[in-house]
Amino acid sequence: MIKAYLKRPVCVERIDELGTGLLDKYEIYSLSGGMWHPHDEVGHSMLCSGYLEWGDWIATGADGSHWIIQNALYEQQYAELPVIPKAVADWIKKCKKNTVSIGGAMNEPDLPEKVADYFRKYYTREQWIEIQDTFARAWLDGYRVEEGK
Repeated sequence: MIKAYLKRPVCVERIDELGTGLLDKYEIYSLSGGMWHPHDEVGHSMLCSGYLEWGDWIATGADGSHWIIQNALYEQQYAELPVIPKAVADWIKKCKKNTVSIGGAMNEPDLPEKVADYFRKYYTREQWIEIQDTFARAWLDGYRVEEGK
């Protein structure tokens, strides 16, 4: 018998500003040798272990465990969230709230005008597929809203 496993989502947060509250959230208190580390001076806390530099990431697994990902490794392993227009983001929120399926959310007759315009901006089959893929990734993984739109 073949076993298949579903990869659980991972939430990542970047440690890059003092004002974000992440240092408190992950119990990171001290600065030593240019690196932040947990309070006990050995690199361990209740939530994560290891040493952090500005720009590193703390990942949270589905089971609530935490681990540190150096920025260079993060950029190699994790794709950025797709960027979509605000109208598309609002449409995704509305559809999920109303328990509309992803297929229903892409059904052309039901689309608001600005969302329909988003799906119409292609000239080739590859661009059409890319637009659908971006929408599906945004639906499943999350998204960032285009600035100024």
